[in-house]
Amino acid sequence: MAADKVTLNNGVKCPVLGLGTWQSNDNPGIVEQAIRDAIDVGYRHFDCAFIYGNEREIGKAIREKIAEGVVKREDLFIVTKLWNDSHRKEKVISTCKKSLKNFGLDYVDLYLIHWPTAYKGLGEGLLGFVDEKGNSLEDDVDYLDTWKQMEECYKLGLTKSIGLSNFNSQQIERVLSIAKIKPVMNQVECHPNLNQKKLRDFCKERGIVITAYSPLGSPKRSWVKPDDPQVAIEHPKIIKIGKKYQKSPAQIVLRYLIDIGTVPVPKSTSKSRIAENIQLFDFKLTSEEIKEIDKLDSGLRICPAVELKNHKNYPFNIEF
Repeated sequence: MAADKVTLNNGVKCPVLGLGTWQSNDNPGIVEQAIRDAIDVGYRHFDCAFIYGNEREIGKAIREKIAEGVVKREDLFIVTKLWNDSHRKEKVISTCKKSLKNFGLDYVDLYLIHWPTAYKGLGEGLLGFVDEKGNSLEDDVDYLDTWKQMEECYKLGLTKSIGLSNFNSQQIERVLSIAKIKPVMNQVECHPNLNQKKLRDFCKERGIVITAYSPLGSPKRSWVKPDDPQVAIEHPKIIKIGKKYQKSPAQIVLRYLIDIGTVPVPKSTSKSRIAENIQLFDFKLTSEEIKEIDKLDSGLRICPAVELKNHKNYPFNIEF
């Protein structure tokens, strides 16, 4: 089953469902196989990032499938992201080229600024936002200067589109105020417990599509608290709707996210789950069902990025 597509503000078409690849680097063989399985069952959109540490494995699997004739490069939509330690003017283009080398590809389809927060000397891995004495490694780089270099990546043909990730409405407005090339996408956490209606409406008015990460609410998240609201895919409303359509709760949540205009990128390395998650294009939810799921919104943010909270550009200090 192939995913439907949405046309971005630059005319590029993006499949409305992608495969997320965060936390898929523990075993290189597993992520490679997940990409192969996903291509075989119809996925054409892959959401990646430099910091995930698995671009090489993903690229290897993609190139193998192209060589086998299963898929053409132009049919794929490959996304990757600029990490926080590469915001400086002199680093953006070289970091983008590094990702392309990792993938073994000539270009990506979408290049995103991963966070609006710049840091220096992070070293390897997601952490390292402070030095050994606990002092912040925050770097004084304006993401507007970073955006100008993202535009250069586009002009050089390194990427077909450019966009943002984890930017709030004020930060997006600042980028739009100076952009010569408009962002096509803002990737944010979005699921029934955090449906981002205000940010979605804001972006829609400006022709920016929302990619929904953690679309299933990360039900296995280790940091769940006993008093947190019930994760949507476990909610009786979702289960009831699933029985009506003979679909799993996860399929109902993903269909909901597509029906409200977002592009979900569920992460999985399970062959059966990968196949199940794309079986979404033979049904649609009714407006009444969408309204019922809307009521599950509780403002529960699963990925608050607390390690960034002292940064001046931390995006979650305002409502949206």
